[in-house]
Amino acid sequence: MQTLRKGDKGDAVRTLQEALIRAGFLTGAADGAYGPGTEAAVRSLQQSRGLAADGIAGPRTLAALGLDDAQPQAPPVIPGVTVDKVCAMFPSTPRHNIETNLPTVLTELVAAALADKPMVLMALATIRAESEGFVPIDEGLSRFNTSPGGHPFDLYDLRADLGNNAPGDGERYRGRGFIQLTGKANYREHGQAIGLGEQLVTDPDQANDPHIAAQLLASFIKAKEPRIRAALAADDLRTARRLVNGGSHGLDRFSDCYNLGEKLLPA
Repeated sequence: MQTLRKGDKGDAVRTLQEALIRAGFLTGAADGAYGPGTEAAVRSLQQSRGLAADGIAGPRTLAALGLDDAQPQAPPVIPGVTVDKVCAMFPSTPRHNIETNLPTVLTELVAAALADKPMVLMALATIRAESEGFVPIDEGLSRFNTSPGGHPFDLYDLRADLGNNAPGDGERYRGRGFIQLTGKANYREHGQAIGLGEQLVTDPDQANDPHIAAQLLASFIKAKEPRIRAALAADDLRTARRLVNGGSHGLDRFSDCYNLGEKLLPA
């Protein structure tokens, strides 16, 4: 891609905006016009990467977003991700569940351009931490989501950071799927990202459909891809886990799965 700056318009700007949206630096729609909002988002990205914050999307800025055409892409690892190897990465998981759902997960990772080894390992390790049975599940009750004597998931109610704005939203938009998608805002954002519009907001149980759950897993990781890649490149599994979970819950399972996969999957 060519260098882009304020005032530019067209498909290249739209591609830049889409990458900024996925990385969490730009909100709203990608309209193909490099205006003040896009310039501010580019500056924020540049500041976060230690680049000169000039608001111009040059080669280093584009590379930070994975948009540098000259940057070599990691080869797909999918052919080497066999049921036997994934079973070794999930030692407590029924083989049947992996046989049933692994192909769907891999298909969606390929569709999201997340088929290289680090990102496949990231996805599998996330499943191990969030839904170790390798089936989409509902979040269980715990002291982290329900207060003593409170109604289920009341600690998620009215959580602005989750987009919950009414009593009962906590339970309605509790964690679901392979990745435990949580909060009305995430149901809306990623439901739209995978082409469901508002369907996940009106019918959140769809997040446990295996095909939809695999799409949501890929969408969530894709949205944070640049930061996840940076953490993995630095062997910082704690930060990679935090980018998905918001904390370190399941870090032991996540790390064990990722490290096993490093040895088992082809380079």
